[in-house]
Amino acid sequence: MKLKIRYAGEDIEFQVLFSKRKTMGISIEPTGDIKVRSPIGIPEDVIIEMVKGKAAWISKKLYYFKHRPYQSASREFVTGELFMYLGRECPIEINLDVNIDRPNVTILNDKIIVTTKNNDKEYIRKALELWYREMAKKEINKRVSFYQKYFNMKPSEIKVKEQKRRWGSCTYKDALLFNWRCVMAKESVLDYIVVHEMCHMVHKNHSKDYWKAVASILPDYKQRDQWLKNNGVKMNL
Repeated sequence: MKLKIRYAGEDIEFQVLFSKRKTMGISIEPTGDIKVRSPIGIPEDVIIEMVKGKAAWISKKLYYFKHRPYQSASREFVTGELFMYLGRECPIEINLDVNIDRPNVTILNDKIIVTTKNNDKEYIRKALELWYREMAKKEINKRVSFYQKYFNMKPSEIKVKEQKRRWGSCTYKDALLFNWRCVMAKESVLDYIVVHEMCHMVHKNHSKDYWKAVASILPDYKQRDQWLKNNGVKMNL
């Protein structure tokens, strides 16, 4: 259902999603869509009062998304063009081989080498995306295994998928879902994305206890998060 409040002379409309959870939480998408996740049975007036208490924060976030700098990627997929991988800007090298059945992508000495039977842009883009997905799964699984020592529970599964507005998420059943573009971030930031989601296995919100858990593992998580905010628009094909 949809509700709204009035703050600073403007209406703030939000969608309420009910599920089997213990606490209420608010998320704001870059598109400006606001979602309130609530335990089943919470009255509307209680939800509205909670949102009113967060109105200043919501307004600030909406302003940020509305005025943040945006860079749209315009790719040519030609030799020498730079693509991000683990925080490094790596040039690609396109090699044509009409005898191969499927494209092949490897990385050598910080150069991404694409062997393909044609130089169609979309064909190369898809080959690169598949490679990024494979690398993301490999790197993320490695990091989840490393940071597992800080947690008593284990993720029910780990998936790398298409997530245009999130770097990662943790489901109610502790499945960790990651955006394949994460592998474009530098390693310390990829660590932060992984720890961020693993901490949600313990805290299904962004409460003070949640951030304490993140800080206990990565004391400099704020700097890592800032790098992601500054460079996230470049992490795309």
